[in-house]
Amino acid sequence: MHSWCRILSILALLSSAVAVPASSSVTSAPAASPTVPYASDDPNYPLWNEDEDIIPEAIRGTLGASILGPQNIPLELQNPDLLAPPTTDAGSLPNFKWPFSLSHNRLQTGGWARQQNINDMSIATDLAGVNMRLEVGAIREMHWHNDGEWAYIIQGDLRISTVTPDGQVYVGDVSQGDIWYFPAGYPHSIQAKNTSAGGAEFLLVFDSGSFSEDSTFLLTDWLAHVPKEVIAKNFQVNISAFDHIPASELYIFPSTPPPLNIESDMVIPNDTPMPFTFAMSQVNATQAPGGSYKVVDTRTFPVSTTVCTAEVTVEVGGMRELHWHPTEPEWTFFVSGQARITVYASSAQANTMDFQAGDIAYIPPSYGHYVENTGNSTLLFLEIFRSGLFQDISLTQWLALTPPELVKAHLGLDDATIASFSRVKQEVVGPAH
Repeated sequence: MHSWCRILSILALLSSAVAVPASSSVTSAPAASPTVPYASDDPNYPLWNEDEDIIPEAIRGTLGASILGPQNIPLELQNPDLLAPPTTDAGSLPNFKWPFSLSHNRLQTGGWARQQNINDMSIATDLAGVNMRLEVGAIREMHWHNDGEWAYIIQGDLRISTVTPDGQVYVGDVSQGDIWYFPAGYPHSIQAKNTSAGGAEFLLVFDSGSFSEDSTFLLTDWLAHVPKEVIAKNFQVNISAFDHIPASELYIFPSTPPPLNIESDMVIPNDTPMPFTFAMSQVNATQAPGGSYKVVDTRTFPVSTTVCTAEVTVEVGGMRELHWHPTEPEWTFFVSGQARITVYASSAQANTMDFQAGDIAYIPPSYGHYVENTGNSTLLFLEIFRSGLFQDISLTQWLALTPPELVKAHLGLDDATIASFSRVKQEVVGPAH
């Protein structure tokens, strides 16, 4: 009897297991609710600036503590967001700041040069820079290198020249705010004119992070290491013609300034299909709500195939908007003013650093960032890219052109806020409303 009861119980269970479930109506997903806490409203402004007469402390709000050990106060005054970072910072990114002031300077008769490459910033794998100064008439000797060279004139006037593999020649003059470009392997020269007192200072950017200014191919260095009989045979002249060639490289050396009339300096007229200089100083900047910008890439300067730039100004209280560059690494040089940058590297990693004139920032492709003017004067900086074409993605434009319900679901914004987002890139925005 007990066996039959047990069998009937098992059959009942099996029957319920294979029974067809009752039909149910399709229902919407439950209303959205926070799955993580809301972001904090705590202020995260820089806590001081380099001009304040204070002793900086590693304290932000209730976090941190005073410093009991020794301090480098001038350095900490320049870097408030390193000593007391915003609470939004997280993780640890490779250093993305380098001041040229920390670069070893190579002093020569007639000028100097200092550089930044991957040895100084391990994150800067695709671009490197040199800051160079030439007195009136001084020459950066004729040379070439394995990497493309892009240049920006900080101050003064220069004459440059190059010869192409096809034997075509270009000689050109550049002034403050202008640029030039030499492809990899193209021999060239740089000389300061006497049209401005003190000569010239300029920025060189190379399309390789491992570039070294100390490893360029120099005319004098080469000939110093070739037997003179071979040199004489090559040029088909008497060996005595080379009695006074240097025994070692010149690198930077004084000389007579080039003639004012550029045509009188040419062996033959320029015959290259494209110029190797571009008068960016003569380009009208595009005005933005918080400043201005100029973009020069292969659409306006076709010869510059591996490096392009944006020259940006940001007014007091303004900001280069939140954005990223899809595939292009960015090498940023600050010409004047003070700024801070927060770099977002995915995986909940973000770090903030502060910048002054003469500093370099390096931002890998697709890293989200902004550049905020934290000083009391106009900020001027260069965004320089390892690319022939300038591209960026504006966070505001992306959200403005995305279906509003998607944006609302992600960020909990109301319709009026989403509708206020600009559908056109602002590039540089003004102070907060």
